[in-house]
Amino acid sequence: MVEEEKLNVRLRVGDSDSKTRGFSKPRRRLSRYGPLIIWAALIFIGSSNLLSASNTSMFLVRPLHWLLPQASDQTLRVLHFIARKAGHFTEYAILALLAARAFRTSSRELLRSRWFWTALFLVVAYSLADEFHQSFVPSRTASIYDSMIDTLGGLTALTMLALKTRRKTGQDLHY
Repeated sequence: MVEEEKLNVRLRVGDSDSKTRGFSKPRRRLSRYGPLIIWAALIFIGSSNLLSASNTSMFLVRPLHWLLPQASDQTLRVLHFIARKAGHFTEYAILALLAARAFRTSSRELLRSRWFWTALFLVVAYSLADEFHQSFVPSRTASIYDSMIDTLGGLTALTMLALKTRRKTGQDLHY
């Protein structure tokens, strides 16, 4: 009877462990790739009419005009242009960091060992796809220059992360 109870306890513990293990892997994957997917979706939404130049001007130019009342219209347009391009740079730097986070902790050895290039490839591909998407939005224009700014933002973030990792571990990185 005691043996029977021990066996039942072991079976119940084993069942709960297997269920826990079964759920933890998808949860880990979701926590790894979820933020990356959400950020990519936000970039896609931003590529719609929502963040077109005409819509962002009311959020950027008007406050700038209030802060700099002596600034000419040309100066305000230039500042608006710079802010929009800085937005491109920053949003893809964040995309690159989220991709690096996902790939550096991946269960796949290839992604872990080549995280830099994989993340950079993702940034370039998504940037080009994003500009292609914008070519179908009437209030937006597709620009290879924006794609280059996006790629530069991703490359800058990945390079800074790689240098930080190298300094922290004291090891050569696999590129």
